[in-house]
Amino acid sequence: MEAENAVFTENLGRIYKIRGAKKNESKQLIALEGVNLSIRKGELFGLLGPNGAGKTTLIKILTTLLAPTSGKANVAGFDVYKEADEIRHHINMVSGGETSGYGLLTVKENLWMFSQFYGIDSKIANQRIKRLLEIVELSDRTNTKCAELSTGLRQKMNIIRGFLTDPEVLFLDEPTLGLDVGASRDVRKFIRTWIEEQPQRTVLLTTHYMVEADELCNRVAIINKGKVLACDTPTALKHTLRKDAIFNIEVNSEAPFSVDSLRKIAGVIRADKTEEDGFSRLEIVLKHESVLSSVIDEFHTLNLRIQNLQKREATLEDVFVALVGARMEEVEHAEFAED
Repeated sequence: MEAENAVFTENLGRIYKIRGAKKNESKQLIALEGVNLSIRKGELFGLLGPNGAGKTTLIKILTTLLAPTSGKANVAGFDVYKEADEIRHHINMVSGGETSGYGLLTVKENLWMFSQFYGIDSKIANQRIKRLLEIVELSDRTNTKCAELSTGLRQKMNIIRGFLTDPEVLFLDEPTLGLDVGASRDVRKFIRTWIEEQPQRTVLLTTHYMVEADELCNRVAIINKGKVLACDTPTALKHTLRKDAIFNIEVNSEAPFSVDSLRKIAGVIRADKTEEDGFSRLEIVLKHESVLSSVIDEFHTLNLRIQNLQKREATLEDVFVALVGARMEEVEHAEFAED
């Protein structure tokens, strides 16, 4: 089974020791706990979770930059602990927000230099560089110094660096972090095209962008607090909530109101409110569509006037909330507040 997979982990764990912890504080941080993953060859696999969920720790272990505390992991058929040198010949990695590259060198010079670190024939390297620059629409910056590139263009160069070696397994850790909408779209299109060109190529993508995971990945593992909570295709994950009825409702009110009374209605799974300019937007998840009549009755009690009501399909965001009990941004905000 392990040989059939590009990546395989079994009860993988990683614990960090916290230096200078106070007497009543924990002296260790569990970054990963019992992670079991099987990523097939040729798969574009997504690891979806908030900042601090353990995604980068997992990537570092799989790319031999960090040793696991427990369990085991294989990449391209080799053990990450015992055969790290072998693994490095088969993989590459790109992280979002990297500042790699030398500012005084041009884009082409930087990429050629990295190609030589990997021992790629100069002629082949130049051919790949030319083609990859064209694909990500960076050809017009071939002779631009790296220091003169915007954040988005520099990240495109980093993306090329990862693909330049034509790795068997490519790890992309938040590759579109900090990019604008257009640049993110270009990068996603490039990733999809690259893996479709050769069926043996494998990509492990970490992200906290729901749309990115849904749009790109064959399968997605949702991770939080170091544990994998679910793993399946985006469609299958969303189908787990198929029985739930999800409504987006816009209401007007003459006075501020609380959604607590809505949450107390039998059959209401979740009720959230955001304030917009001149109205309130509600997102309500019901066990059955029939519960909507009770919700509308409560609207009348609260003197709320419905402006718009729409039923929508479940998203990966809904799946995450169902598993974790909070939205992605709420989890990240809570982690930041604790720090």
